This record gives sequence, C-alpha cells and structure tokens, in this order.
Amino acid sequence: MELDDAYANAAHIPGAERFPGKWAEAAEMWRTQQAHEDRVRLDLAYGARPRERFDLFLPGDTPKGLIVFVHGGYWLKFDKSSWSHLAAGAVTRGWAVAMPSYDLCPTVRISQITRQIARAVGVMADMMAGPMVLTGHSAGGHLVARMLDRGMLANEVATRLHRVVPISPVADLRPLLRTSMNAELRLDAAEAAAESPVLMEDRLDVPVTAWVGGDERPVFLDQARWLSQAWNCEMVVTDGRHHFDVIEPLELADSDLVELLVG
Repeated sequence: MELDDAYANAAHIPGAERFPGKWAEAAEMWRTQQAHEDRVRLDLAYGARPRERFDLFLPGDTPKGLIVFVHGGYWLKFDKSSWSHLAAGAVTRGWAVAMPSYDLCPTVRISQITRQIARAVGVMADMMAGPMVLTGHSAGGHLVARMLDRGMLANEVATRLHRVVPISPVADLRPLLRTSMNAELRLDAAEAAAESPVLMEDRLDVPVTAWVGGDERPVFLDQARWLSQAWNCEMVVTDGRHHFDVIEPLELADSDLVELLVG
C-alpha cells in the first residue's frame, strides 16, 4: 500500500536483520548478571493472560523512583525479554525499571493493548514508591503517550507521574490505515483516531519530551514533530541515530536520554 515504504524501518537500516538477535543476547546477559546480584524480579503478573507479565530491575539501594519502559514492534512483535539491558543506565542511577510484555495484534486490538499497559502501570505503582517516569519506543512510545489521557490511570497513580518520554513514537495512527500491516493491526478510522495521542485533548499536566533519531525515516521525524506541536512539548532530535539504535543510550548512566529520565 502507499505508505508501506514510509513506515518500513528495517529496509532502510544497514544490517537491520542483526539487531533483534543482538538485543536478545544483550538482554539475557544483563538479566543473568542482575539475577546473580539478586536485583531482578521476573515474570511478575499484572493480569491473568499469559503475556500480562513484567520484569522489575532494582538498584542496590532504595530506589529513587520507578521508570517504566514499554517496548515497540508495531504492536505486532517482541516481548519484554529483548530489552532488559536498556534498564542499565537508570538502574545505575538508582532507579528501579519495570518492563512489561503485552498481547499482540491481531490477537487483540491496539485499544486493548493500551488498557493492558494502563493496568500494568497501576500494578507497578502499587509495588514501588516514589515518582514514576514512563518511556517507550515506537509503538511503546505511543502506549506511554496514551497513559496521559485523563482517566486512563487511577488518580493516585497519575499524580505520581514525573515525566513521559515517547521515543520515536507513533503519535498519529491514521496514516497506518494506508499500510499493509493494517491487515493485522485491524485499525478502522474510529479506533485510529481514538488511539492517536495527537488528538488527545484532555491530558494530564505532565512534562513530555518527544525523542527521535536524526537518521530515522522521515515519517518518524514527522510523528515526533506532530506530537510536539499538538502537545506543545519539547522535541529532541539525536544526530546520527536511526530507529533501531536510538534506544541504545538507555544503557548508559551518563547519556542525555537517561539524564532526562532521571533528572
């Protein structure tokens, strides 16, 4: 369909096929290391469905707060197990990090995934004290942005939100109606509009930064810009980063991205 190439990240990233294996290997290594130090709690339930589970990574001392990272994959791929290493930067800075899995399309609709993440955030909030920061990549960026829809989170959870950082988010879902992947996403015009953060009018008053790589596909730069304009929020473009490596600074305690999350 007419926008397939526009939203095809892997086709425009050299060596794209190596990234999923690299992510999974790095994640497993870091989980193993954290397990040896008794700083990880795996497969904690936030619901009854098999994929309604999250991993929790802990610092050595009392956490300063909780960061929730929601993975991407166009709501079609992956689970929490490929991203554990991205908790390293924030954990080193003294924060706990939670990473949920969620059901995937076409088994469920995107609107159902949104509500799964809201439920996950609520369960995580009950487990961990202190401020909360939400971040997510690509489809995960969409999902954390949706958490700012007033009423999505319980008031006692919403008041603890310190910042939201959608990374390379899909902020307007309506263009996806003109992609082949919509055969699996099963979006119709009404759901695409209802699930688009750019159209959310009654939002929580929480600081938001849209973060995107300078070498991403033009539509992802557009998506970040559309969110920034719609919400009058900050937008950061990181030079030399594409859609797959824009998340790598999450591993580094002294990176600008981690500094934004924990600052």
